This record gives sequence, structure tokens and C-alpha cells, in this order.
Amino acid sequence: MAGRVFLLSPARSAGTRASLLMHAAFEPGASLQSESGAALGDVFAWLSSLYFRGKLTYATKFALAVGKVPGALIITPGQGLCRPATRIRAHELAAIGQVEVGDNDSFRGPLVRDAERLSREHAGEVVLLGSIATPKYVDPLLGVFGERLLFPREFVGRGDMSRGGMLLRAAREGRELDYVPVHDAPRTGRRATRLSLLPRDGDQ
Repeated sequence: MAGRVFLLSPARSAGTRASLLMHAAFEPGASLQSESGAALGDVFAWLSSLYFRGKLTYATKFALAVGKVPGALIITPGQGLCRPATRIRAHELAAIGQVEVGDNDSFRGPLVRDAERLSREHAGEVVLLGSIATPKYVDPLLGVFGERLLFPREFVGRGDMSRGGMLLRAAREGRELDYVPVHDAPRTGRRATRLSLLPRDGDQ
């Protein structure tokens, strides 16, 4: 089995919300200030709320890890591709927030380095859970994976919150989305039909 790895686009790690978390008494802020740190996935889920939580939940549900290659990796500014369980501390989150996501060496260098390593170690599917409308991480990843880089077809025409809700719903229903190559896909499209409201956790 070749397996499947999901690459999750990052949460915004600068600004008021990130500053609040770095000084918070609640989780994951409290752990972020401790020696052991907090899990990167938990930190980004708090920062981004529904969208990143949807990506992480969906990736955990449908990833097909093989051998030492993890089923989900987070695109982390300045750090390349990191496992969701990677522990970070407040000063490391601050450093991540200082790296601009775009066409610069600080961001692209570590991302391409880790993508090339992943390409050597993983022969299966690579699915990007993030926007393909901008080139900031799509172009570096396409340069490494080419036609192997896929994304959910249903992402086209949806905003971040809509994608997050769709991913959460699909994970709860055990229904995997349809993946298509990024290489020849339309980068934008007509606005998709609005999702009906998701039930709250614990509701049926």
C-alpha cells in the first residue's frame, strides 16, 4: 500500500489572537508557556478555529500512514513540514509568526527541503488541505510533487469557514472527498452552495 499524506496549510500565527494565546492561562496557552510546550496541531486549531480544526480532524480520519512517514504534516512557516504532535513553546510560536508566508527564502527553503525528503520517502498520494487560489505554498509543492499533488475537488469556490465545516462533516460521516490533481485544476470557481449548519458537538 502506497499510503496517503495530508499537508495542512498553516494558521495565522501573528496578531492579537496569537499574542493572547501566548499569555493565556487556559489551554493550549498554558502548555505553550511551559517547558514541555503545546502540540502544534492544538495551537493552530485554536488560532484558526473551524478551518484548521476541520483540516486536522479530516486528516486524522482519512490519512494512510505507511512506515515512518506520518499521515498528516503541517506547513509551518520557517519550520517546513511538522507533525501535528510537534511540541512548541511561546517563543517558537512568535518566531513562526514572524515568517511571511510567500515567495521568500525563509518560508520556501524549509518547505521545499522537507517536501523533497517526503517525496523520496513516500510514493503514495499527497493531498493538500489548503487553498490553491494563491501560489504561496502551491507553487513550491508543485515544483516537488508535480502531478502527485492532489486537493479536494469540493474546495473550489468555497471560503475557509465553508471548507472547515465541510471537512468536519465529512469526517463525522466517514465520507471521503474526491481528490484531483492541483496541476491542471481551476484555481478559482463559482461560489459553491452554502452548507447547512453543522450540529454542535454532542448533537445528533
